[in-house]
Amino acid sequence: MVHTEHSRDIMQAQRDWIRTYNALAEAPTGSNTRLRQRLIDLSRRLVQDAPREQLADLRHRAEENP
Repeated sequence: MVHTEHSRDIMQAQRDWIRTYNALAEAPTGSNTRLRQRLIDLSRRLVQDAPREQLADLRHRAEENP
């Protein structure tokens, strides 16, 4: 895996995505609309701002350095 330098903003967005995903996994079914919308917004941002071939590296590095 090739490590690439990612901007602080995009790294923070990936960390937020991970936290939101985990919160959504634990949220009661009836109260997860805001979390789902936040996850969609973060996903959209990551796809727009990070090259597709770097998304796996970005995710891995965000998990290593929370």
